[in-house]
Amino acid sequence: MSIHPTAIVHPGARIGADVEIGAYTLVGEHVEIGDDTSVGPHAVLTGHTRIGRANRIFQFASIGEMPQDKKYDGEPTRLEIGDRNTIREFCTLNCGTAQDVGVTRLGNDNWIMAYVHLAHDCQVGSNTIFANNAQLAGHVQVGDWAILGGFTVVHQFVRIGAHSMTAMGTILLQDLPPYVTASGNTAEPHGINSEGLKRRGFSADGIAAIKRAYKTLYKSGMKLDEAKAVIAAEATRVPELGLLNEFLTDPGRGIIR
Repeated sequence: MSIHPTAIVHPGARIGADVEIGAYTLVGEHVEIGDDTSVGPHAVLTGHTRIGRANRIFQFASIGEMPQDKKYDGEPTRLEIGDRNTIREFCTLNCGTAQDVGVTRLGNDNWIMAYVHLAHDCQVGSNTIFANNAQLAGHVQVGDWAILGGFTVVHQFVRIGAHSMTAMGTILLQDLPPYVTASGNTAEPHGINSEGLKRRGFSADGIAAIKRAYKTLYKSGMKLDEAKAVIAAEATRVPELGLLNEFLTDPGRGIIR
């Protein structure tokens, strides 16, 4: 490993092989850093935090700090970060709270740009992109391959479905279904993320089925329960709609519509 002489690493921290830690970085007692991970200068890694392999954490990031929740009373809650994530400058990722699952999670292969905030108990999947200043309040769930545009702001307990996408400056107060693109304050739906689906290998027939489901949900004039029933029936024969049907089955905070 390569630890700059000005870095302060607690003797209790668990540091893997070939880890790089930059100048003036602080690593706390209960932090675990996996092999091949690099941490830039002036970062703070604290709390009960586990970081996987081959992550890149840039300067001035705050990783594993206590949640910004007035109910937090020092419980040993956790932050878990997977493998091969890029976390850019000034990002803040907080630990969970005892009132929820007690752990904030970030999966694998995520691209987290500068000034992003992941609040307590957020559950973020893999292969997501969070552009600069995307902000998640507590208890938010984000599915795989979701893309959040810069300055997207997400209300607590909101769910963001897999393969969805938001434009810059989007305000999400309700759930964003899988595949759907959204923009505005407050967010409104604007079709599906068809280009992203093509890049990920979705078939033409699968994308066409998702477009039909979108029209059923947003353009048909059906009541929400009626549209859900139609999509549920279609999902029995179109695998790509299973993800959307499952999402719609959970009422959550209600979907943008």
